[in-house]
Amino acid sequence: MTGTPEPPLAWQYCGNQLKMWRERSGVKREQLAEEADYDYETVKSMEQGRRRPTQRVLEAAERLCDARGMLLAAAVFLRPERFPNRLKRFTTAEDDAIVVNWVETLLIPGLLQTEDYARALIENHTPPLGDDIVKERVQARLERQKKLTRNPPALFGFILYEAVLRTSVGGREVMRGQLQNLLAISELRNVSIQILPASHSTYAVLNGPFVLLETSEHERYAYVEGQETGALYTAPETISALEQCHGIIRMQALGVEESARFIQETMEAL
Repeated sequence: MTGTPEPPLAWQYCGNQLKMWRERSGVKREQLAEEADYDYETVKSMEQGRRRPTQRVLEAAERLCDARGMLLAAAVFLRPERFPNRLKRFTTAEDDAIVVNWVETLLIPGLLQTEDYARALIENHTPPLGDDIVKERVQARLERQKKLTRNPPALFGFILYEAVLRTSVGGREVMRGQLQNLLAISELRNVSIQILPASHSTYAVLNGPFVLLETSEHERYAYVEGQETGALYTAPETISALEQCHGIIRMQALGVEESARFIQETMEAL
């Protein structure tokens, strides 16, 4: 399938309102662009709904058009998406999960990331994201982590391939803080973190990361993510196949205490 995705309706509606208020007040687009410190084409794109109207342009239009707060009221509907579209169904299921089993092969799972680690990943997204989107997504990722200590507690099992600990994200100090965070989280009684050394690896782990979920209604899901894609599976045969992979990988991984020593040694070697 080809073509550019349709802009969100909120962008189109708010852009239209921005244009209507400007024209009704006799304000030229050039004036609004100058007041908001944008170029003419950027403001035009916002009014046409092709680009998200920003807080800055709404504030400028409020001043010029005397909109009495009606344009600023649109800001709540224009907040950046907290999660990419491919993640929304997964995060909804994750929030309701009573059991989460996560196999990761390259990066620290989102539920275990420090703020610095998460920001380094999100800031270096390709294509680049705006500062407001980066801020919103970092905050959303940190808020997801509250589930680790929520009552009643859910059960979390993380199996991390050795490469996860050795993939440098954000530099040495960020990685040291991240590994220290893993050790701290591993002390929670409802969380287990196991390391699968490269020397123990099975072919199953090399097929990529995945997450197995069981919700409070005992619905079972499997989530698999790739480059700009993500799929939440409910088919029993798919879930069964990934559960079998998880079982094999878990048998090859180090125990919890040995894994903690492995993380400590890796951190000290940085």
